[in-house]
Amino acid sequence: MSMEMAAWNSLYHAMNAHEERRPFSRVTLRRILGFAAPHRGRLTGFLALSVVGAVLAVATPVLAGRVIDAIFSGGSADLVVTLAIAIAVLAVAEAGLGLLARWLSATIGEGLILDLRTAVFDHVQQMPVAFFTRTRTGALVSRLNNDVIGAQRAFSDTLSGVVGNLVTLLLTLVVMIQLSWQITLLALVLLPVFVLPARRMGNKLARLEREAANHNSTMSTNMTERFSAPGATLIKLFGQPERESAEFAARASRVRDIGVRTAMVQWVFVTALTLVSALALALVYGLGGVFALRGSLEPGSVVALALLLARLYAPLTALASARVEVMSALVSFERVFEILDLKPLIQQPAEPKKVPDGPVSVQFDGVGFAYPTAEKVSLASLEEVAQLDTRGGVPVLHDISFTAEAGQLVALVGSSGAGKSTIAQLLPRLYDTDSGTVRLSGVDVRDLPQADLRSTLGMVTQDGHLFHESVRSNLLLARPDATQDELWDVLRRARLADLIAEMPDGLDTVVGERGYRLSGGERQRLTIARVLLSRPRVVILDEATAHLDSTSEVAVQEALAEALVGRTCVVIAHRLSTIRAADQILVIEAGRVVERGTHPDLLAAGGRYTQLYRTQFDQPANQSLAATH
Repeated sequence: MSMEMAAWNSLYHAMNAHEERRPFSRVTLRRILGFAAPHRGRLTGFLALSVVGAVLAVATPVLAGRVIDAIFSGGSADLVVTLAIAIAVLAVAEAGLGLLARWLSATIGEGLILDLRTAVFDHVQQMPVAFFTRTRTGALVSRLNNDVIGAQRAFSDTLSGVVGNLVTLLLTLVVMIQLSWQITLLALVLLPVFVLPARRMGNKLARLEREAANHNSTMSTNMTERFSAPGATLIKLFGQPERESAEFAARASRVRDIGVRTAMVQWVFVTALTLVSALALALVYGLGGVFALRGSLEPGSVVALALLLARLYAPLTALASARVEVMSALVSFERVFEILDLKPLIQQPAEPKKVPDGPVSVQFDGVGFAYPTAEKVSLASLEEVAQLDTRGGVPVLHDISFTAEAGQLVALVGSSGAGKSTIAQLLPRLYDTDSGTVRLSGVDVRDLPQADLRSTLGMVTQDGHLFHESVRSNLLLARPDATQDELWDVLRRARLADLIAEMPDGLDTVVGERGYRLSGGERQRLTIARVLLSRPRVVILDEATAHLDSTSEVAVQEALAEALVGRTCVVIAHRLSTIRAADQILVIEAGRVVERGTHPDLLAAGGRYTQLYRTQFDQPANQSLAATH
C-alpha cells in the first residue's frame, strides 16, 4: 500500500468513526452470533485467509530488501532471480487469496443481509394495522436497507479488518524492530502526526456528510410526496410552485456547497498527509542511509523499512478507530433487533381449527375493543418523534352483539367515527377483541389460521387500494394460481372486461401508483373483481361507494350485486339508499348498537335511523343547498 493510499485509508476510518459509543451488550452479541452461525464455516475460512494475506503483505518488503542486499553484496544472479520469482509468487498468491477472501466476504455479507432482511420483512408482515398507521414508511425501509447493511459490515469489513490489521501490525513491528529499532521508534514517534489530523478532519467531514445526508433525506421525502399523483394534484390546486422550487433549490444548493467543501477538505488533507508521509520516508532513508554507510545496517534493510512504513501506519490508523466501528455495527444490529423485538399482537393459534364447509354465519358476542397504545405497536424512532404518544387504550366498542346468518346481509350505519369500520376490521383479525368473541359459523376467529381466515373472508375498502403493478398482478394477489379465463371471468362480472380489453396491454396494463390511472369507480370494480377471484364465503364492504359519482356508483352496485350472490355480507353504508333491502340494519353510535331492525321497522320507530335517513333525503334541505350554488 502506498503512503497516499494509507492517507486515504486513515481518512476513511476517521470519517466513519463518529457514532455515539454505547455500552457493550452481551445479549446483542449472542443474537449476532445466532445470525452468524449459518455462516460459521465461511467466516473461519475468511479470517484464516485474512491472516495469511497479512503475512504475505509483510513478507514481500523483506524479500525486496534481500534482493537489494544480494545486489550490493555481489551475490549470484541465480539468487536475485530466485528472490524475484519468490516475490512474484507471493504477489500472485496474495492476489489469489485476495480474490478468494473477497468472494467469502461478499458471500458472508450478502448472506447476512438476506437473513436479516428476510427476518425483518417477515416479522413486519405479522404486525397489526396499528403499526403501519403510526410508522413512517421511510424510517421502516431505512431499517431494511441502511441498518441491515451497517450490521453486515461488522462481518464483511470490521471483523476481517481488525484481524488482518492486527496481524499485519504485529508482524510489521516485529520485522522492523529486528531490522532497526531506532528507525522503528522514529516511525512510531511520527505516528501522531499521521493519525491525529485524520481524526480531526474525519470528524469534520463526517459532520458535513451528515448535514448533506439530512438535506438529501428531506429532498427525497419532499419529492416522494410531491411526485405522487395525489401530492402533485394538491400542489397544483393549492401549492405555490415558485416557493416549492425556491425551497428545493436552497437545499440542493446547500448540498452542492457541502460537496465542493468536502472535496477540497479531502484533497487538502490527503495532500498534506501524503507530504508528511514523504517526509517520514525521507527520514527513514536518511537515517537508514547513514546507518548503512556506517555498516550498522544493510542497504536492503533500509528499503525494506521504507516499504514496511506504509504497512505500519495504515493498520495502526484503522485499529485506532476499530472500537468505534464495532460500536457502530452494534448500533445497527440493535436498531434491527428493535424491529424484531416488537411482538405482533395477532398470534397464530396453537391448535388451529377450520371453518365448517358450506355457507358461513357471522356472530359478534359482547365485543369490546380499544385501539392499542403506541408502546405496544410502535417505536419512537420509527415514528421519528422524541417520545411515543401516550394516548390510546380508550374503549371504542362496547358490548357489540349481532348475528348475520349464512347468506344474510347485515348493514352497519351511523355517524362518522361511531365505530363501524372498527367492527369490520375485527372480522379478518386486523385487530383482536379486548373482550367478547367474533365467530365464523361458531368458530372463534382467534382459533383460525390466517390462511383459512383469508380464504373465507373478502373485503372491499372505500379507498380501493391497488399496487403500482399490472391488472393481472393486482388480481392474482387474491389467488396466485388463477387461470387467464378466470381473470377475464371476474372482470366481466365486475363490469370491467370491455375496459381492460381496450387497454394497450390488456391484463398486463400497469394501473399506476395506488391505481391512479383508473377512475375511482374503475378502481373499486377492480378490487371487487379481486374479491370475486378469491371466492370468499363472507364479504365485508366498508363504504365501497362512499366517494363515487352516480354513474360510477351504479356500475359498482351492479358489480357488488354479482359479488354478494349466495354470500354472507357485512356492509358499512354511508348512503342509506343502498341498504334498504338488508336483512338487518344496525345503527352504531359511540361504539354501541343503539338500534337494530329492517329498514321499514327502523323508519317506523322514528329513532336515530330515521334522523339519518331524513338528513340524506330531506328534499327542501337539498333544494336550499343547491340554491346556494
